Amino acid sequence: MRLLYLDWPHLPLRLALGREPGPGEVVILGGRPWDPGHVLDHSPAAGALGVRRGQPLGTAHSLTPEALFLPPDAVTLAGPLEAALEALGALAPAVEGEVDPTAASFGRVLIGIEGLTRLWGDETVLLRHALALVEPWLPGRPRTGVGNTRFGAAVAARVGAGAIPIGGWREEAAFLAPLPLALLPATTETQERLRVLGLRLMGELAALDRSAVIARFGAEGAGLHDLVRGLDRRPLRPRRPVERLSAEAALEPAAETSEPLRFVLHQLCGALCEQLSARGAGAARATLTLWLDPPRRRSRPAILRYQQALPEPAAAPGLLERLLMARLEAEPPGAPVERLGLELEGATPEAGQQLALFDRQPAHAARLGWQLASLAIRFGEDRILRATGGDPEALLAERRFRWRAAGEP
Repeated sequence: MRLLYLDWPHLPLRLALGREPGPGEVVILGGRPWDPGHVLDHSPAAGALGVRRGQPLGTAHSLTPEALFLPPDAVTLAGPLEAALEALGALAPAVEGEVDPTAASFGRVLIGIEGLTRLWGDETVLLRHALALVEPWLPGRPRTGVGNTRFGAAVAARVGAGAIPIGGWREEAAFLAPLPLALLPATTETQERLRVLGLRLMGELAALDRSAVIARFGAEGAGLHDLVRGLDRRPLRPRRPVERLSAEAALEPAAETSEPLRFVLHQLCGALCEQLSARGAGAARATLTLWLDPPRRRSRPAILRYQQALPEPAAAPGLLERLLMARLEAEPPGAPVERLGLELEGATPEAGQQLALFDRQPAHAARLGWQLASLAIRFGEDRILRATGGDPEALLAERRFRWRAAGEP
């Protein structure tokens, strides 16, 4: 899966000040020095003097008696990030972010961008859109990175590399190999043990046998070995379950024939199905919406909606496109179309397909259910029927099966 990572270092302090702290500004967020709380955040200058997150406020005061201590305000800290995450929902359906300012991951946002380049442009354009959406809410520019895994995207942001090449674990491992092991999320003790063993780079750790790493470092070593080999298996966890995916596109000029509609529909189907495939999910229903050109729609309504149940939960753009185009050809809009929208409902696992072991398989095999659904759209659901099993022990033959409409899921 392709992920865009945004990271605002010291975001709680940025929000409390309304700006980024100055180079020599010693500021501590958490309360007054005599309060019983802990340091929630601190400026880089305070960190250089030994202040750490989670440290008792009294200890921080003894290290930096001249520091400015600020009390935290949960509403002031959580509100802007919540608004920024909502704004990012207009760019991508899957957005992960923690709005609790006491959490260690506060200020780090992950966005699933698989397939979105079809709608917005390349990843550079996607990044510009994301930054424009959050700019009104969060101070300062975040560190940004794009990768194939959570760890890879975060590392790309930290080292300022931009984007890891698109691909799988090999591309990720090749990118990580020359980088220092200090970037790994390992404990201080583990980092010291790696140093004693003479390991400095991620590629050196990746080159070791997995069993040897586990024998010396246990479960933590197994996880770190996976990370440096590009095998971060932690999934994206959207703030809200992705039950519906939608996208729209304008047509300039308004389309009067089916070919422009087919081209735009092809892009929308591809983008949304890639988003579903990245989650191993499939759509159960599709809704195609057409906005007609107002001056020429005559007696037709301004908006037409075509709702189509799919034969099985699927994320197959080619099959979906053909089914929706069959629906459009059977019920043409009758007026120029100036905008087209597609919504896919359902987050169930994508239906599998049993293949023969030795037979050669076509690249895009059409499934029988989809063919029957297309025929039902063309000739009418009451004319295309299929038999389904009933009670095999029934005395009467007509009770051993029953007829169902071909387009019925």
